[in-house]
Amino acid sequence: VALVVCWVIFHSADIFLCTVAMRSEGEDGEIADMMCCASCGTADVDNIIKLKEYNLLDGSAASQKHTSQQERDSESRAAEIHDDILFRQPESSHLGECPICLLPLSLDTKHAMMQSCCSKLICIGCYCASIRYEVVKVIKRRSCPFCRQPEPESAAEIEHYKMKRRKANDPVAIQGAGKRCYHDGDYERAFEYFSKAIAIEAGDAEAEAHYCLSFMYRDGKGIGRDAQKRVYHLEEAAIGGHTKARHDLGVHEVFQGRIERAARHFIISANLGHDASLKALRELRAAGGVSCEDFATAFRAHQAAVNATKSRQRAEAFAIGAIQIVGKS
Repeated sequence: VALVVCWVIFHSADIFLCTVAMRSEGEDGEIADMMCCASCGTADVDNIIKLKEYNLLDGSAASQKHTSQQERDSESRAAEIHDDILFRQPESSHLGECPICLLPLSLDTKHAMMQSCCSKLICIGCYCASIRYEVVKVIKRRSCPFCRQPEPESAAEIEHYKMKRRKANDPVAIQGAGKRCYHDGDYERAFEYFSKAIAIEAGDAEAEAHYCLSFMYRDGKGIGRDAQKRVYHLEEAAIGGHTKARHDLGVHEVFQGRIERAARHFIISANLGHDASLKALRELRAAGGVSCEDFATAFRAHQAAVNATKSRQRAEAFAIGAIQIVGKS
């Protein structure tokens, strides 16, 4: 009986030790699997030991270091995404197309007519064609080529139309009111109008309002000067296809010594037909900041953009002096 009892105690202890060893081996095996090379399966023993030691320590300093690294990586990635959006070539300028002939509008706004009744920008070709039609049909009072509302005959009628558009939350009319307030010296109301036009988020009017706010922050009229906010509004306007804002960003980058970024801005703006940006590229090419190939590509794109704004009706309007007619209307 004594021998049987001794044999049972001995084997029970042996089974217990084997169980403990297997459990320990399993836990270490899981850690080792995580630290193994994915290609050859070899474990880095030093790293396993460091990992065990790290788990025994507080780890607060390492955690702070890891967090700061994550923040730097996040900021770097955010900057990359922002540049991807900023340097994306817009399909057209912020002015877009004439709503009647659907041809791109010229960057020279003197070649178009803003209708106070519907806030549409009509090219001089379509405007002149509408006048001809009304002359042939012996229509006494001219009407809008787009919405066919009778054209205003006095400043009071013009203001009445504009007020109706502002009440309808028309962003073009709102940012137009901001420009008038700015030129009249009422900078606080101008800031309110520009901010409201931006909040509506309506393409061309939004880009123009961003551009207007950029030079308000530049000059500090009505608001304090803020170079950072000025650049922000210039970038938002440039993303919306505003060629002047894009050109101003290029000039800003030149003064900051970032010639490569400046050249990218000038190229994008020149591709939309902006003459000043093409001139800036020519100067950068002479200074060695732009290659001849890049300048030649931008030059051809500039010519194509300018030619896209031309038509027979617009050429005839130029020939008969429709610019003067539009200016008096």
